[in-house]
Amino acid sequence: MSSLILAHTRYLMIEQLRVPIGLVASSFFPAAAMLAFVVPFVGDNPVAATRATGSMMLFGAISAALISLAVSVSQDREQPWNPYLRTLPAGPLPAFAGRILTTLVAMLISVIPVLIIAAAFTTAQVTPVRLVLGLGALVAATTPFLLLGLFIGYSMPSKGAIAVSQVVFFPLAILGGLLLPLQMMPSFVQTLSLFLPSRGAGELVWWAVTGVAPNVTALVTLAAWIAVIAALAAWAYRRDEGRRFA
Repeated sequence: MSSLILAHTRYLMIEQLRVPIGLVASSFFPAAAMLAFVVPFVGDNPVAATRATGSMMLFGAISAALISLAVSVSQDREQPWNPYLRTLPAGPLPAFAGRILTTLVAMLISVIPVLIIAAAFTTAQVTPVRLVLGLGALVAATTPFLLLGLFIGYSMPSKGAIAVSQVVFFPLAILGGLLLPLQMMPSFVQTLSLFLPSRGAGELVWWAVTGVAPNVTALVTLAAWIAVIAALAAWAYRRDEGRRFA
């Protein structure tokens, strides 16, 4: 089974590299935001620059997890090869796991420009241990967005998935405090953000890279979102399978 998963992962990575627009997009926007906002405004503040770097890393990772996965899953469903794969004795797991692993690789690639800019143009400071911890937190923090990408991808055609994933992504990123410091937002937005998965994800990453204690309410909310969206993703998958193979 592991060899099948690796084979699917290799195939999907080659496919991704042949048409790398998704990788470019998920890397470009956080890097551009770093240069436009972080470097000139908080680049000389070690704590603020480190926190902002974590935010931009998460911004790119969520983009890859949510938008790229939603679009790729929905496009897979429209290909005749996909239903055939799901009828093979190995089942859907190898292709499914390969898609998730490919998305995780894309997420990690998307943070590289942010880290380079932070190291070259800001005073952000992070120890090797905290960097590794931050990358681990990044993967964990994107769990609800991976699940949300699966839910969208299995629920609608590719054209709808492109639009819906983008409409969902940007408000979550803004209201979660990834693009603007929460202190700059109205008090009701700061309160609302506590109940969004993007805020909990941010708290987890900020804690990992800066050591500042996270908001417990936001983390509990993040866990609740993971449970809810996992149930929705499972329902969408079963619904799609029922429609195709009933």
